[in-house]
Amino acid sequence: MSRPRTVNVAAAQIESHLGDLETNVEKHLAVIDEARAAGVDVLLFPEMSLTGHGAGSEVLRLALERDDPRLRRLADATGDMVTIVGIMEEGPAAQFYNTAIALCGGKQVFLHRKINLATYGRLEDGKHFAQGRYVDTWELGGPWRASVMVCADLWNPGLVNLVALHGCTILFAPISSAVEAVGGEFDNPAGWHMNVRFYGMTYGLPLVMANRVGHEGDLDFWGGSCVVDAFGRIIAESGGREETLVQAEIDYEQVRRARYLLPTVRDSNLGLVVREAQRLDGMIGVPASVRDTGHN
Repeated sequence: MSRPRTVNVAAAQIESHLGDLETNVEKHLAVIDEARAAGVDVLLFPEMSLTGHGAGSEVLRLALERDDPRLRRLADATGDMVTIVGIMEEGPAAQFYNTAIALCGGKQVFLHRKINLATYGRLEDGKHFAQGRYVDTWELGGPWRASVMVCADLWNPGLVNLVALHGCTILFAPISSAVEAVGGEFDNPAGWHMNVRFYGMTYGLPLVMANRVGHEGDLDFWGGSCVVDAFGRIIAESGGREETLVQAEIDYEQVRRARYLLPTVRDSNLGLVVREAQRLDGMIGVPASVRDTGHN
């Protein structure tokens, strides 16, 4: 598969039916058909789009292995478009993950297991899922190298820094964010848009964010799906909380200009980061009064 220097991306802002895999698969197939007809190159669904946000306690019933026929059905339907879906994955040794899988041409081309498991406020990832252990990218085609960060992964700046240093030139962010998820004093919609715009501007990194809509119990999912360009500007955004495709075209020439003008990736000083991380790791558990804080 080859991609030109422009890529047409879309966030599928949908409502998932809690715990109803078959209904959610049918909705995914319909949206895939819509996106292909609209000329989309990469289609992003929200976090855990095949299960719903609150289904973690049902992981034994809902988790899919990677060779599940429902995933093969979606992979076949997507054709040469890339489609990124969210699942509960049953991995090796009966370990369960909050996973995003990229599908294309009847195959799985990339997998990311959520690393930063949100277990605070009304979020309970850490009760149900094992932690992912890797940050990686894949060749999307042409000059594009893509990656995925799932929801709270983007609230750990070190993870996004790592993916940028891995050569990522476009980032896909499936989230499942409810207004009340963190707490009444935390403005989730404004916080998320500030978050993704910061990464876009700081790293010259176009970003696609797909959030779900609808209600689960007393949780209100606010949508707000958007596409951010390499200068941190929101160039496409859902107009409300309805199900919709949020679509935009990203040009690699803009990535080149943004990274030339603000060379964050170039000047990252990875050696210093690695050295200081190792030094900090050695200080864990050591009282401040006995630490060697001298600088050479």
